Amino acid sequence: MRPTLLAIILSLCCTANSQLDQILKKADETFNQRNTSGLGNDKIIAGLKQALQVSTGKAVAVTGKTDGFLKNEAIKILLPPKLKTVGTGMRMLGMGAQVDELEVGMNRAAEQATPYAKQIFLNAVKKMTFDDARKILTGGDTAATAYFQRTSSADLTTAFTPIVQRSMQHVGVVQQYNRVLANAPGGSALAGQFDLNKYVVGKTLDGLFLMLGEEEKKIRTNPAAQTTALLKEVFGGK
Repeated sequence: MRPTLLAIILSLCCTANSQLDQILKKADETFNQRNTSGLGNDKIIAGLKQALQVSTGKAVAVTGKTDGFLKNEAIKILLPPKLKTVGTGMRMLGMGAQVDELEVGMNRAAEQATPYAKQIFLNAVKKMTFDDARKILTGGDTAATAYFQRTSSADLTTAFTPIVQRSMQHVGVVQQYNRVLANAPGGSALAGQFDLNKYVVGKTLDGLFLMLGEEEKKIRTNPAAQTTALLKEVFGGK
């Protein structure tokens, strides 16, 4: 089992917020009391769980705010592929503002739904077994993200769906969508054939997991300052 990812994850905790100082202090004290061959299984799981709580919280915070989706080109929700031709036609006819309003509304819905992922991720962390932790610690660059996708996607979909639906009704996305179809050449043929709510929920999940994966890659490849004896010992041996 590699201690490196644990050390990197704990280093993220060091910089995430002051609330984790006590966690790191305890880990440091534990390290000083133990053989340098490594932490025991219980400590490894506890440390990993605490770190994942912070990293998932960061991903949720980045996406679950105003412009968290809209101003992030990597996850911005665009017109569904089936509507791209319709959108292009509308822009050519001088109705690009309606298309833009529709895209803004979809992204606002995603931004309002994402914060509800925090508790679902915490629940997944609490259920993590030692075997799960081992696979994450020894896995690829996005092993933790894959764990959350496997264990949380169904719950996230269930939680996001009504929130997205209400949000899109509130900001007028449904009305905008219907207006786009009514005004666009060939748009009427798509009416009733596409579930816009399902599309936005799916894209919200995609964006959230993409950002979580990016955070995980940073954790693995860009360790923060070595602020504890544990981190100094691990990285000093590299």
